[in-house]
Amino acid sequence: MEIGLETAAPPRRAAELARSFEALGFATLLMPDSQNLAPETWQQLALAAQATTRIRLGPGVTNPLTRDVAVTAAAAATLQVESGGRAVLGLGRGDSAVQRIGKRAMGLADFETYVTRLQTYLAGGEVDRDGFASRIEWLRAVDAPKVPLEIAATGPKVIALAGRHAERIGFAVGADPGHLGWALETARAAARAAGRDPATLRYGAFVNCVVHPDPTVARAGMRGTVATFARFSSFAGAALDHLPPILRAAAAAMRERYDMRDHTRVGAAHTAAIEDAFIDWYGIAGPVGAVRERLERLRDLGLDFCHVVPGSVDTPRDVLRESLRLLGSEVLPAFRGDG
Repeated sequence: MEIGLETAAPPRRAAELARSFEALGFATLLMPDSQNLAPETWQQLALAAQATTRIRLGPGVTNPLTRDVAVTAAAAATLQVESGGRAVLGLGRGDSAVQRIGKRAMGLADFETYVTRLQTYLAGGEVDRDGFASRIEWLRAVDAPKVPLEIAATGPKVIALAGRHAERIGFAVGADPGHLGWALETARAAARAAGRDPATLRYGAFVNCVVHPDPTVARAGMRGTVATFARFSSFAGAALDHLPPILRAAAAAMRERYDMRDHTRVGAAHTAAIEDAFIDWYGIAGPVGAVRERLERLRDLGLDFCHVVPGSVDTPRDVLRESLRLLGSEVLPAFRGDG
């Protein structure tokens, strides 16, 4: 199982951080596409590509509302060419990026249309845009493999959509093997129903994770992002009855209390509803041995990759740095060669 990171880079540090994450041994670096909260992701990814040689790069994740589908396809293809084939295109329905401009996540039917058009563009094909045959024309002049599309998915409908269309699926459902097992089977069943071989897809998970000898410190460092990811299960219109009871309770609390003004922050008032027991169930927090064991369970479940979400916006820098160091030196070596 490959282990990567999903994290933003501050201004003027994208290249430096990408080099350091590659040196630590991470397989992938995803940078969030949220224009009001983080620097422009495609520019940051281009800088990261120029500074590295091995690590895969992509948005974690972009959305269908702030960018036209042709713009996203061209950006991803450009990154693929300039990085020597190391791009991965992470896509979701839209969260903080669209909220910060007064919009809401795209509906499922429109999202599926966007996905099918995106895949056609990425493959060099023609897309009917109101009677105009549109394609990424400059792709004909380059020799680069198609950018793999990875859909970030939480609920059963988006998981099934990803199983029908994407090369990769990044489950945003936590790190509990039982709940991840449900997500895996949902995706595989959808792929089979669409006439695809489920074995040709790659499956992974976004995993909130902080490594620290003191579990209390580790939990505190990721409380903000655990709340954020639990909220993905609580979006308006999403059914909660299929969720495990511990996640159902947290999702219901986030639906009622989550304050987007304090998005991902440890110190947000809504994180008071996130109990230690839920953090231990949903994320991975604690010393090296415990973290390694939990990740091994995900590997044994059949995951091909995981994107570690390493902390919250206001996690103390020393805690974050030490967690990343321990992941690189003490945890990742146990997984090299798995992928």
